[in-house]
Amino acid sequence: MTVYMYSLLMARTTTGKQVYRGRGSLSNPAGRFESRDLDCVDDGWYTEDPPDRIATTVTPERARSIISRNDSPDIPFEYSINPYRGCEHGCIYCYARPSHAYMGLSAGIDFETRLFYKQDAGRVLEAELAEPRYVCKPITIGANTDPYQPIERELGVTRAILEVLARTRHPVTVITKSALILRDLDLLTDLARDRLVSVAVSVTTLSAATKRILEPRTASPQARLRAVRELNAAGVPTGVMVAPVIPAITDHEMEDILEAAAAAGARFAGYVLVRLPHEVKDLFREWLAEHFPDRAAHVMALIRDTRGGRDYDAQFGQRMRGTGPVAELLHARFSKACARLGLNAGSRETSRPTQLFQRPLLAGSQLSLGL
Repeated sequence: MTVYMYSLLMARTTTGKQVYRGRGSLSNPAGRFESRDLDCVDDGWYTEDPPDRIATTVTPERARSIISRNDSPDIPFEYSINPYRGCEHGCIYCYARPSHAYMGLSAGIDFETRLFYKQDAGRVLEAELAEPRYVCKPITIGANTDPYQPIERELGVTRAILEVLARTRHPVTVITKSALILRDLDLLTDLARDRLVSVAVSVTTLSAATKRILEPRTASPQARLRAVRELNAAGVPTGVMVAPVIPAITDHEMEDILEAAAAAGARFAGYVLVRLPHEVKDLFREWLAEHFPDRAAHVMALIRDTRGGRDYDAQFGQRMRGTGPVAELLHARFSKACARLGLNAGSRETSRPTQLFQRPLLAGSQLSLGL
């Protein structure tokens, strides 16, 4: 197990809760599968001051398979790879947070500080692609947690995966909110020469102040737009995801984000309404009460208006966009802005052919007879 230490100053919230700066969650509630829950009670006895730093632990995860299969009808891909479990970016709204419950961990601080990575990812992927029964279909990297979160700089798991995909001429889409993707421009441009890659950069807000509390360890909005510009300039088809859209927090920025994306050369755009499954809804409410107490109730009322009166509706076809007048207005604004800016004029699917795929030949494998 590798441990990375980051010095973080402690601070107190306006409600008196003690938290670490640079983390998105304000608490670390028990996972939904835990049989016991612990409540801390001040009994008046002396307690030591909490430490002024918190460790990010990074643990290798062995897997016989690295490609996940998806059959959800409202997701435009069947294959995906997630190099990491947990994400140090700390986005409070992240719909992947509840997945930490399967590890016996919390969706709160644990999700941001107790991370797992796919060990020998390149080797495992190459073996999987070499299987005679494997059928080549575009792979999406980063659909769950960000493949270019800070620990990727040291571990290089995402790069190892891209190296295999480039060598086998396998089509891929990458989703990220990190400018670290520019490190792999050599691999991406290689794939782009055969129209085998597209990149989607998520931009939630153009406000540095909002970004710091909403998604504390992500790249700045300006750095993400610079990545969009440099990727497109290098011939890598890149677009922007306005995701998530949070009513009364970031929704007013939709047109500005799309205009900035178009100015940076973005070729396509999409958006996703904020999703609050399982533990996320309580973490998000806690975050709202701390950072936006003046409008917390209004924000949740607007979200419920888009979710049939609930905090979240997981129904396929509705979970990404929502329903009702608020959701319909967002969709109309997005469509009108994209048409005005010339975004989504072409098709992304036709840019990722599968016929160029070259099945890898592993050491000790029987040579193909070319029949």
